[in-house]
Amino acid sequence: MSERAFRFEFTQTTPQRLDRFLASRLTDISRSRIKALILGGLVTVDGEVPPKAGVLLNQGAQVEVTIPPAAPSRIIPQPIPLDILYEDDNVLVINKPAGMVVHPAAGHASDTLVNAVLAHAPGIEGVGGEKRPGIVHRLDKDTSGVMILAKNDAAQHWLAAQFHDRQVEKRYLALVDGRPPTPEGRVEAPIGRDPRHRQRMAILPPGKGRMAISEYFTRRQFERHTLLEVRILTGRTHQIRLHMKMLGCPVAGDRIYGRKTPTLPLERQFLHAWRLALILPGETRPRTFETPLPDELQAILNLLGD
Repeated sequence: MSERAFRFEFTQTTPQRLDRFLASRLTDISRSRIKALILGGLVTVDGEVPPKAGVLLNQGAQVEVTIPPAAPSRIIPQPIPLDILYEDDNVLVINKPAGMVVHPAAGHASDTLVNAVLAHAPGIEGVGGEKRPGIVHRLDKDTSGVMILAKNDAAQHWLAAQFHDRQVEKRYLALVDGRPPTPEGRVEAPIGRDPRHRQRMAILPPGKGRMAISEYFTRRQFERHTLLEVRILTGRTHQIRLHMKMLGCPVAGDRIYGRKTPTLPLERQFLHAWRLALILPGETRPRTFETPLPDELQAILNLLGD
């Protein structure tokens, strides 16, 4: 992609922030990238580089923008098979298997979902950032289920706004040890980095961390386990696992927040993102994407008598 240049005149009588004005004009570019362009000196107002992204524009201001081509990604595409549930020019919906990390990070430089997606759809490179192209939400390594990725900056912005405004329906199936205190309920508890174990998350005191909200519903009661449907209204790291632990019924197979020795023959936590509902770019009504339990989890239910 070659360099692009734009010139706009601010004609409104009421002053407006520069970043918001550009977001209304450059609709195919995410707000985070617009901010990076401004702070990187690639935007001028009346011929001068603004000191900050939120500088106010006055009527008659001349705004010039230079958009360089996306920097080549250091992430190597890998032809890893993907279970694709839906795809169009804007999005890619996949069924992520357990054991696959979403994007490269320390200790996981390859064999991630992003490596696989870049091989399948090279145009995603650079969308939303070099390190996590196309990613608008995540699943834990050992959590399976539905994920959606953006294939261009406009789709990235569209999807990110829905996740931010809690307009996305996210439902999981979780088998827990024991049973929650009530057949259905709502958990509101803040989550943040565990001060004693920095590699883990924890429920924190009020006023600390970020509020996390989960609703759960009993689907099936077994002698020593319960199958729950969990809807999360926020998307905090390890949210369901921590909220279930807080209720005294940790997710079966969770060796970090649950029992060190699993009560069932599980190689990973019994947690599956089975439904995702949201509005796709350019559409007005929500679409729902679902994927059934993977075979290894269904086998556990069969063992319990489902």
